Amino acid sequence: MSELNKEVVDLVWGRPSSGGVSASIFRRWTQGFVFSENEHTALEQFEGGPCAVIAPVQVWLNLKLLAIGAKSQFEEQKTALCSTLSEILESACASPSTGFCLVTWAKGQSPHPSTHTNTQTQSQSQTQDMPEPASTALAAEELGFERFHSVLHHDHCVSSFQVFFSCVLHQSLNPQKLNVGFSFPVLSVQGIENIRNEIQDTMEPLIDPVHGHGSQSLVNLLVTGHAVSNVWDGDRECSGMKLHGIHKQASVGFLTLMESLRYCKVGAFLKSPKFPIWILGSETHLSVFFTKEMSLVGPESPSEQARRVFQSFDPEDNGFIPESLLEDVMKALDLVSEPEYVSLVKGKLDPESLGIILLGPFLLEFFPDQDSGIPDSFPVYHYNGLKQSNHNERVEYVEGTSLVLGFEDPMVRTDDTPVKRCLQTKWPYIELLWTTDRSPSLN
Repeated sequence: MSELNKEVVDLVWGRPSSGGVSASIFRRWTQGFVFSENEHTALEQFEGGPCAVIAPVQVWLNLKLLAIGAKSQFEEQKTALCSTLSEILESACASPSTGFCLVTWAKGQSPHPSTHTNTQTQSQSQTQDMPEPASTALAAEELGFERFHSVLHHDHCVSSFQVFFSCVLHQSLNPQKLNVGFSFPVLSVQGIENIRNEIQDTMEPLIDPVHGHGSQSLVNLLVTGHAVSNVWDGDRECSGMKLHGIHKQASVGFLTLMESLRYCKVGAFLKSPKFPIWILGSETHLSVFFTKEMSLVGPESPSEQARRVFQSFDPEDNGFIPESLLEDVMKALDLVSEPEYVSLVKGKLDPESLGIILLGPFLLEFFPDQDSGIPDSFPVYHYNGLKQSNHNERVEYVEGTSLVLGFEDPMVRTDDTPVKRCLQTKWPYIELLWTTDRSPSLN
């Protein structure tokens, strides 16, 4: 295996103590991008693990396929999938002006010379055993972990989109057989060192070699183009260490059940993306929630901006800040921040002189009664790529109606499900009415 390939393997899989990854985990990650027989625009996931790649690809795919129709023909699916993967590559590239480094599995590519023996017969046998490019998952599984990674080939090209499109469409390769485990190392177009610098724990691989789950860094890389480990807005300081977060509004969003359990706090850049589609995270799996209602992702309102800025001064998510920071918050929001006025506001927001400013009273003081502009109800869809997590084991979108209320009304309260609890981290009073007999599964 070449030194560059070793770097890619270390980045993706880490350095397992046994020297490799178990056959079962490697098999899970070598599945291809396969469309469901029952839902022509939904990707199917065979086993747990690769949802960290499949779900992000699905959210980008939905944006394209919704535009050309939910029942598009195969060629349209194929084109959209290729275009989606190429755009993800480009978004992850750190410096497009210098060209892209595309990881491929070239036709007839023999293993690195270091793996050759001195006998000509063995060398010829190895070359003959090589599969075709973008081969099926079965061929990758037969090669095994070490052999598979030893034949990765790094090409420099001008445009990843052009090259990828040419490989898949013009050479009639089937994108439904593109290898997931092989596709995500391609995302190292951002640069191995750049990704390592963004990951909070440099020892954390993109895929856990023991349990087989993808890291938050991998999800963030596919969603935002940056492999940061956290989901909050901006960078934070902790014990002298800079912890990287999300630096701008994402095109597609991310919400997690773990926030409802108070294990983390997703920032506004992921909670309020440019398009109304979100990856939903549970403790063990990723699924997708989306709607066509664009009012859910309109420009950030003044009150939403104020909430985000206030919370940036409250990194521990206490719901309040020391009164000494009030002036800084007001300056950041371009509010009047003369010392006399700030002192007056402190007295109003902290009448008991507790030395803290609560978020709620602050928003009511400066941004009262702002209408969100969200309709009372709108259609929504949920996707889960695992067959066993779907009704009758059919991977299909589950349709429903969402009610986003300004208060909790027990007359329309629906079941308390993981999907609902996850969505409540963005819309506290959301209610969901599904067309199926049971609510969709988050796992």
